[in-house]
Amino acid sequence: MILVTGATGSVGRHVVDGLLEEGQFVRAISRNPDSAKLPPSVEVVAGDLETPEALPLDGVRAVYLVAMGDRPHRTAQVLADAGVTTVVLLSTSEVLDDTDEQPGAIAARHAAFEDALERSGMFWTFLRPNEFAGNALQWAAQIQEGDVVHAPYGDAWSAPIHERDVAAVAVRALVDDHLRGARLVLTGPEAMTHRDQVGHISAVLGRPLAFEEIPAAAVREKMVAYAPPEIVDALLGRLAETVGKPPTVTTTVQNVTGRRPLTFREWVAEHEPEFR
Repeated sequence: MILVTGATGSVGRHVVDGLLEEGQFVRAISRNPDSAKLPPSVEVVAGDLETPEALPLDGVRAVYLVAMGDRPHRTAQVLADAGVTTVVLLSTSEVLDDTDEQPGAIAARHAAFEDALERSGMFWTFLRPNEFAGNALQWAAQIQEGDVVHAPYGDAWSAPIHERDVAAVAVRALVDDHLRGARLVLTGPEAMTHRDQVGHISAVLGRPLAFEEIPAAAVREKMVAYAPPEIVDALLGRLAETVGKPPTVTTTVQNVTGRRPLTFREWVAEHEPEFR
């Protein structure tokens, strides 16, 4: 049995599908099992990473773990005590190795989970994706209403990765032993700016779109209404740091899955209705 946390998320759903295709038995935890809408062959159980002691771990040998909850070391201990042997953690490429101070709250949270798993005695694999292609959905409402995207840091760079590619690597790490102990930096096949991303959306929709830069302070004021200030500052800080700095594009997805990674434009084509 493989337990999937975050099973209703943009990556987790694809992890579930990929494991089923591999013939694995899958148990998924959800805060609201009745509304999870997962395949009928999945055992959907109520659970919350805020209370790791209550996780349904009987018979579970491997876990796909998202970095949620404020007690990473307790979570790792609960998994190890229950007999889990393998954990694949969805981390972030922002995590820095061999340092006592991470560059922001998001990296610090994920680094704490990585540290907990390294100390647990279980086998682990860390997935460190670059920006998710799905982050572009933050502009969907603006694009539905007009032809201009107003956002900060139009020249911030990333190599956006399709969530399905992250999930494909996660599945391989859950079912294959050879990825144990790996820290896998995952990117899409092409580096681009946020301004470039809007250009790809424009091409798929077949209508002109413009990117109009606005001050980060104005965006922060709105974001802190629904997200912790330290997380907002980490997100905006990361964007500021990548202005004019293209990331290194990795071949990890190709190496692990044996197929080319999906492009950002392919992601946009799949999500075209959400921008119309």
